[in-house]
Amino acid sequence: MAAAGNVGAIAPTAQRHVLWLRAAIIVVVLAVWEAVAASGLLFRDVVPSLAVIGKAIGRLLATPDFYRNLSITAAEIAGALLIGGLAGVVVGIAIGANRFLARAYESFIYYLGPTPKIIFFPIMIMWFGVGPGSKVAMGVLSCFFPIAVSAAGGMREIDKVLIRVGRSFRVTAWQMVSKIYLPAMRAPIVNGIRLGLGVAIIGTLLAETKLSNRGLGYLIIQAYSVFDMPRMYALLTVLFVLSIGVNALIGRLATPGRRGVD
Repeated sequence: MAAAGNVGAIAPTAQRHVLWLRAAIIVVVLAVWEAVAASGLLFRDVVPSLAVIGKAIGRLLATPDFYRNLSITAAEIAGALLIGGLAGVVVGIAIGANRFLARAYESFIYYLGPTPKIIFFPIMIMWFGVGPGSKVAMGVLSCFFPIAVSAAGGMREIDKVLIRVGRSFRVTAWQMVSKIYLPAMRAPIVNGIRLGLGVAIIGTLLAETKLSNRGLGYLIIQAYSVFDMPRMYALLTVLFVLSIGVNALIGRLATPGRRGVD
């Protein structure tokens, strides 16, 4: 009992230390940024001051055009994560459950996973056109691999007793997946989705910067092309904050019983 009490007393302290460390890192990064901006070492406006970026963020959030482009990018990323996530989970379960499929195809996933997906963008344009379809396809191609790898790894970690129990009751394949596999694989799948979200955002935005007239990627490259650095940094900052929020929300919703710091 005493040991349990000590653990309970240490955990909040450790959590506060983590929060303080995170806050310290953010403060140091902002201080270095402000120092570089004030030093004049770089070309004018390449590194604007935090005050200038803050004003740009305020102007950005007050512009209806920003929300219209944000909704376009969000819809493309959501579609990519839905399609790529479902495909990744299905392929991961199949590979994790079947040794023959793992030997035959898993190496391809590991080889293609690290490949820069932007090299496939011309193919996506030929297949899906210059509209949202090619951006969604880039997001799907980006997020599929980490989700498939995580699902395959999670499949192999399932307790064999659970699988034998399911087979002893002669449940259907769908019941095995929905009642045994997915609940037991929740943590690996969630981690894969969180990784997949990050690369889906990268793939979609890269596609928007290459060939698009709408979306956040288009706004970022447009601000860069006219050397509006405060607006560009404002867009990147808002995108960074939104990405962190969505990533944390996915983790919280998928693991509601967990305590601690993400």
